[in-house]
Amino acid sequence: MPGKAVIAMRPIGVIRSGHRRPQRTPIQPVYAEGCRGRVEVAAEFAAGLRDLEGFSHVFLIYHFHRAEAAALSVRPFLQDVERGVFATRSPRRPNAIGLSLVRLLRRDGPVLHVEGVDVLDGTPLLDIKPYVSRFDRVVACRNGWQDEVDEATARRRGKRGASVHRVRKKPGSRVHDAKTK
Repeated sequence: MPGKAVIAMRPIGVIRSGHRRPQRTPIQPVYAEGCRGRVEVAAEFAAGLRDLEGFSHVFLIYHFHRAEAAALSVRPFLQDVERGVFATRSPRRPNAIGLSLVRLLRRDGPVLHVEGVDVLDGTPLLDIKPYVSRFDRVVACRNGWQDEVDEATARRRGKRGASVHRVRKKPGSRVHDAKTK
């Protein structure tokens, strides 16, 4: 019965990024251009990454581990109007599950190097799926209330203060430039 069943999931890894504060993190990958990160897959799931390097983009499915309490009516990031949560990308969902389409730069064993990361550092990773244009591309679509938001406003509000900083990838690794929050 919907609403009664309990579904247990366990993370298959963790997403690493320069984003530390939710209010300074881009709201979608399109506004996270240049924001690089790593997807660190647990050793027990690493064999499942085989053949993934042939894809240019992957969907990251993750748990909004720092989201505020769920609400059925929310104010989306791009508008100051109350909307039903299922008509938004708000993290304040009954099941705090996030979805981001990121560019796959390369794979180093159990680590994916990605770009367009709009996810907080340390976010638990639930799944990875390849983007396949044959299946996932929609040429003619309706965008609901999103069509009311002009691109300049969307870009300004969507970036949420993104800036470039030098961040250390891992202790002992070389420093690189990345957009961070």
